[in-house]
Amino acid sequence: MDTSELIRNLKNSGVIIPKTIENAMLKVSIEDFTEHDYMGFYHDRPVVFLETPSGGVKTISAPHMIATLLHNLELDSGQHIVIYGAKGGYISALVAHIVGESGHVTVLDPSIEVINYISNNLRGYPTVDCHTISELSEVKLPKLNRVLVTGQIHGLPEWLSDGIEDGGFAIAPIGNMDSQRLLKLEKQGDSLFETDLGSVIFGPVDIDDTIVGTPSPEEMAELVEQVVELMSDIGIIEQDDRSKLYDLVAELRLLPDDLPPPEELDDPSQHPMMQLILQKGEWFVKLWPMIQSMIQPRIASYASPENTDQRDNHSDFIP
Repeated sequence: MDTSELIRNLKNSGVIIPKTIENAMLKVSIEDFTEHDYMGFYHDRPVVFLETPSGGVKTISAPHMIATLLHNLELDSGQHIVIYGAKGGYISALVAHIVGESGHVTVLDPSIEVINYISNNLRGYPTVDCHTISELSEVKLPKLNRVLVTGQIHGLPEWLSDGIEDGGFAIAPIGNMDSQRLLKLEKQGDSLFETDLGSVIFGPVDIDDTIVGTPSPEEMAELVEQVVELMSDIGIIEQDDRSKLYDLVAELRLLPDDLPPPEELDDPSQHPMMQLILQKGEWFVKLWPMIQSMIQPRIASYASPENTDQRDNHSDFIP
């Protein structure tokens, strides 16, 4: 599959892709913005562009979400666009093509690792400059007319909300880590007026906020319990394994819930929760990959195994 086919499939599934966005997508190659496997992008999936040693992960959003964001941003040539959240540089490259040589793109991100990564990817884009949020005092931002926030935030930061000019607006996924609303926030006088564009699930803007710590014993117990119930509902667990997992849940709940996480110990295998799990032996090791696959979020799209009907519309916006 190539970009032309991707665009055709997106349009067939009901995604609005104006000609300016389509032309930009045809000029920008996703493989130039990630060293990870990118083939899922052509099946309307997000792709990873950066993983940190500490466990942080950042992705480039699925194509339908990117097209939706850019469509709602109402881009035109000559505009200065501010993007908060780097997304590997791919979205910035698309915007740079749309606003043209007379326009400009300023990318801001909390992480120096992310900025270093995308600065390298965007070397061929002279109208794009990249900065960390810590450099804001040194960056000469214009009065903000169009701002795109590409990751989950609880609310617009003050520098952003105060900087939007009258009649300007921001597009941002506002909410908690599990669910957000994609909002258009337009400045009218001293107030921001909201237009709700739909339900979305974005990862956080800051890559440090994507680091997932080891669950506490109670959290692990709840997790295993939920997975057992789900596996039972769809008939993929034997009764003996089901009973053993429920026994594990009970034993996990007997452990103190204020234990330090395993990674804080010199030898994580000596952590009481890890020892308990290791004691379960081969039967738990056999089930663990299945448990992991059950708890990882799935993102359905027109070309995913869960939904192969390419005529289906996207009722939810999921990055």
